[in-house]
Amino acid sequence: MRLRLRTPHTTALLTGLTALAAALAVPPATGTPAAQAATGVRGAASGDCATGQLCLWPAAGFGGERRTYELSDTDIESCIPLPKGGTAAALANRTGRPVTTYQSAECAETAEFDTYPGGGTWVPRSPYQVRAFKVWER
Repeated sequence: MRLRLRTPHTTALLTGLTALAAALAVPPATGTPAAQAATGVRGAASGDCATGQLCLWPAAGFGGERRTYELSDTDIESCIPLPKGGTAAALANRTGRPVTTYQSAECAETAEFDTYPGGGTWVPRSPYQVRAFKVWER
């Protein structure tokens, strides 16, 4: 007696399940929040942020009134605090340069901070309230 493990029906079922799993697969997030953000998907809910800008939103998911900063009016490698009492919970870095965000308004490295690569990093939910940032030369 010969036992058939795969019938045409089970083969079709396995093929369909494999295709479904591949379509739904999301690569696991690893590393720092900056590395995780670099792999994020940008969609319509991400708001607008033009090339050359650093955009900050007060609410996660790119909510609230967006603040924008450009290289022409931002000192490179200087601590730029957000306006008094202002924080950001989401950001997009399209400056073309690395940007470090800080939990501390003085850019102190004793609190939380992360560096995000330039050129198209979208972070819908910062792991802390951003109170300051630095744009780096490269």
